[in-house]
Amino acid sequence: MVFEIPDPFKWNESFRTFYEQIDEEHKGLFDGIFACCEKNDAATLQALVAKVKEHFENEEKLMTEKKYSDLDAHKAIHAKFIGDLNGLSAPLKDDKIIYAKEWLVNHIKGTDFKYKDQLD
Repeated sequence: MVFEIPDPFKWNESFRTFYEQIDEEHKGLFDGIFACCEKNDAATLQALVAKVKEHFENEEKLMTEKKYSDLDAHKAIHAKFIGDLNGLSAPLKDDKIIYAKEWLVNHIKGTDFKYKDQLD
């Protein structure tokens, strides 16, 4: 399923997982991608990659602690996106920014929402 990309590109309540730390980190990912739209340079891209890696590590740690049953598949999705990000260089072309926006929205609503109520 493909989900609508918010305009402006900002986190809103429709992305809420109900895990405070994860929701805060997701807000940061939205902000990081938006920053790449505003200031499309290497430092901004590096900051986004760092935020993404930190979030994935935190989310996977929580999933591991709570013995989330789909952890391996979730980690593989994360690893692929990190690989995609690592293959980019600034300035980002419009199609790469659109890809990042679509990936984040669809990942949260299509993949992360599967763990709602399972990480308590």
